[in-house]
Amino acid sequence: MDLTSSAFHHGGEMPRRCTCEGEDLAPPLRWSGVPANAASLALIVDDPDAPDPAKPQRTWVHWVAFDIPPGTGGLPADGQALPASHREGLNDWKRLGYGGPCPPIGRHRYFFKLYALDTTLAGLTQPTKAELEQAMKGHVLAEAVLMGTYQKLGG
Repeated sequence: MDLTSSAFHHGGEMPRRCTCEGEDLAPPLRWSGVPANAASLALIVDDPDAPDPAKPQRTWVHWVAFDIPPGTGGLPADGQALPASHREGLNDWKRLGYGGPCPPIGRHRYFFKLYALDTTLAGLTQPTKAELEQAMKGHVLAEAVLMGTYQKLGG
């Protein structure tokens, strides 16, 4: 599978509009090469560099989404008009949906991880990243990763 964004290239800087210093809008995402037997897709966006890339202490979760129909081909900018059947879990701000980069210090990496699954995850209700990963065990057919970076102005 391949995962891309028209807002930034792999390893490139994420645009300000996708961060806490901008409108905090999810970047547009496009994917291809989803296995024909995929029943759903799941997306996890996280930052392994929190709070300081020089001394990371935890991985901060920015977005948890699942039961995305495999034939959608992508998600629009801002996360609006998402497929009706998709569902979202809790990010580390304890809310649903996308929360953009807002690093307290230094340049952080943000990993957009897309998983093709052989099932839907009907039993989940607003899962955390860990709960989603547990439910996905044994069901991942393929995965793709897109990484962007961000550093606050003056940070």
